Parts: sequence; structure tokens; C-alpha cells
Amino acid sequence: MPFGRTNKRWWMIYMQGRKLSVLLVEDSHLVADRLREAILTLPDAQLVAVVESESQAVAELKRRQVDVVVLDLHLRDGTGFGVLRAISRNEVGKTLVIVLTNHDLGEYRRAAAALGAQYFLDKMRDIERLPALLQQLASITEKAHEAPTDTEAYND
Repeated sequence: MPFGRTNKRWWMIYMQGRKLSVLLVEDSHLVADRLREAILTLPDAQLVAVVESESQAVAELKRRQVDVVVLDLHLRDGTGFGVLRAISRNEVGKTLVIVLTNHDLGEYRRAAAALGAQYFLDKMRDIERLPALLQQLASITEKAHEAPTDTEAYND
């Protein structure tokens, strides 16, 4: 689910002059290493941490504000849904979530969307799209030419 007009305007103001901070939540070391390498090649993104459990992710999100969480749903300890619940309860601030999972089920997509995930990608089919999506999120501010009104900038 991509940004709506209002969310995009808020994001443009928020990201102006900043690198996109990314938290990777992935329990497969092989996948995490592959994604780490891809994220580190992006000039406008900064990988702030890689964690492998729900509790580590929530602790990291409480410790620092990040712009984007790349989130697996099935973790060694806990689930990505628990992380989404923490984010949706505003325990960790305003964060965009990209779910990246091997479990591309309709019920998972609906549950993730209901908990606030903005994007849902299948690892087998969509993993190569992740760097481009992160770069797109990081570069949205470059396309902004007019200042939004207060209500446009901060409404969800």
C-alpha cells in the first residue's frame, strides 16, 4: 500500500535534508546479510541496526527513532506482528513499515495493513524491489517544490 497524498506530504517535510534511517528485523543471517549489503549501497539511507527478535526490535525502536523498519513476520523469538502492534500503539514514534516475508498470505497482508504496515513484500518475488523502494522513500523530498499546509503535513 503506497503513500496517500497527506502521508507523502508529511514525509517530505520530515525527511528534508536527512538520510533515511532503517532498522532491519530479520532472523535469517543469510537474508539479513544480503539486505544489509543492499541497504549499505544506498546513498540516502543509513542502516542503524539489524536485530532478529521481536523484543530486540521493540527495544531498539524505543531507544531511537527510525524512519523505516524492514520487518520479517516470523522471527526466532516473537513475531513481526508484535513489532507492528508496538508501533501502532505509538510506543516507538512515527515509523514506516515494510513487511518482507516468505508468508505471502492474504490474511497476513490484511493483518499487517490493519496494524499499520505501509508495504508488504514477498521475499521470493519482491526482495530485489526493496533497495529501489528505500531509495524512493529517501528521495521523496527531492521532488517537493511547494510547502504543504499544516493540516496536510501532519494528518495521517
